[in-house]
Amino acid sequence: MDQNSKHAIVRGETSLGIEFGSTRIKAALIDYNYETIASSSYEWENQWIDGYWTYDLNEMINGLQACYRQLKQQVEHKYGVTLQTIGSIGCSAMMQGYIALDKAGHLLVPFRTWRNATTAAAATELTEKFHFKIPQRWSIAHLYQAILNEEEHVAHIDYVTTLSGYVHWLLTGSKALGLGDASGMFPIDESRLQYNEEMVKQFAELIAGKDYSWNLKSVLPEVYTAGEHAGYLHETGARLLDPSGCLQSGIPLCPPEGDAGTGMVATNSVKKSTGNISVGTSVFAMIVLDKAISVYPEIDIVTTPDGSPVGMVLANNCSSDINAWLGLFREFYEAMGLKPDRNELFSVLFNKALEADADGGGLLSYGYYSGENITGISKGRPLFVRSPESRFNLANFMRVHLFSAFAALRLGMDILTQKEQVTIDHILAHGGLFKTPLVAQKMCAAALNVPVSVMSTAGEGGAWGMAILASYMVNKEKNERLADYLAAKVFKDAEGQQVYPDSADVNGFALYMERYTAGLAIEQAAADHFVENGKK
Repeated sequence: MDQNSKHAIVRGETSLGIEFGSTRIKAALIDYNYETIASSSYEWENQWIDGYWTYDLNEMINGLQACYRQLKQQVEHKYGVTLQTIGSIGCSAMMQGYIALDKAGHLLVPFRTWRNATTAAAATELTEKFHFKIPQRWSIAHLYQAILNEEEHVAHIDYVTTLSGYVHWLLTGSKALGLGDASGMFPIDESRLQYNEEMVKQFAELIAGKDYSWNLKSVLPEVYTAGEHAGYLHETGARLLDPSGCLQSGIPLCPPEGDAGTGMVATNSVKKSTGNISVGTSVFAMIVLDKAISVYPEIDIVTTPDGSPVGMVLANNCSSDINAWLGLFREFYEAMGLKPDRNELFSVLFNKALEADADGGGLLSYGYYSGENITGISKGRPLFVRSPESRFNLANFMRVHLFSAFAALRLGMDILTQKEQVTIDHILAHGGLFKTPLVAQKMCAAALNVPVSVMSTAGEGGAWGMAILASYMVNKEKNERLADYLAAKVFKDAEGQQVYPDSADVNGFALYMERYTAGLAIEQAAADHFVENGKK
């Protein structure tokens, strides 16, 4: 037993990060050396209901409690103590989306996630009005689209927030949001580190004739920067998190953040000119900018948790189709009377990709579980295509699906590197795909043609990054900047493995991209004509 960790638990010298990812809710408890004492996870899935991608928020609470319960049991089993207090807590979640509440705190419409591509008219009009790119998934686009649709619930809005802000509010009663997550709700003024006042006024002009009882600033969360206190765990929040009654109230919470912000923290990528890539249901790259760039439909401008502008390239789809295929292989394995180990299954199949033809043997895949904003496909239609001449074997099959996971992202990244001449020396990567050593890292290096590093914390991802932000709030020195705290304390002894692009893989991916872009007409046809349950 590690006595230092036990003492840290007893004295409350720990930090807890909880992240609501697209497929898993995760929790990580760290000590003052930033080592993980205990971790847990809970699987959940989005649902397609009444034309929207959503998550059941009752399931969210179940998952939150299950994660904390597992974490508490780990601590009791490993250290022989009951978890009663924690030094600091932070919540993070998928960025953007739309949670609208009335004055009683009731949900007005089901949670509309980042994955929905239903706000094209609103996003286009706001982009033109603001002269600033407003993506479809941003909260303000969802709100304005509801206004354009004349949805009845809009008149009753008291509070609009993201998933991380909602969880934070349940635990503290504070309507707060971290700067990074807030920058996915509404544009941020970099000089003031608050919502852009001029654009707030422009939005008021757009809705002036609606006669709502609210204004935009009154319904948005208050913006906090990394390191600030954003509320305290109240008694109701403590019982929500730990129904057993052991956890004490009064624990400070840091500003809730989005998965982009926690990804930057978890990869030590908050300084200007650094970059990271995060993979999951979606895939996004974050490049901290050292200069202003033009407005592009494919590039979002958000911020680091401490306010630096970031060029964000997000593709809506990444690992869902890979997971579905591996589920099929698992079914076959079980049908043979065998009991597969999930990690071994991933390892074996991923490593087959290293034996493949450089371009994937003429195969083609689109893992579009939802519409893809970068390629302009509005509906989710996962698609696998081959010709009689394709070299159809398991190795090529796996390589092509890994290539496809990064293909739409590559189209957006080309704008930064080729049109804007943004220099990217290397990328730090994290997320589930990188748990199998080297394989996805090698494919990513080929796709982006830059060195890709994966740290030992890659599997921890956002929950660990959120715990770091919570730790920063209570342990930083006076005036110590987040980037300095990460470099000097958190990552000073960090181990990682860097993979450089292999020329054969880079050339193979270039051939695959030719096939991918030419085949988008096939994907569009699938979106237009595939009939399911009598509906296209």
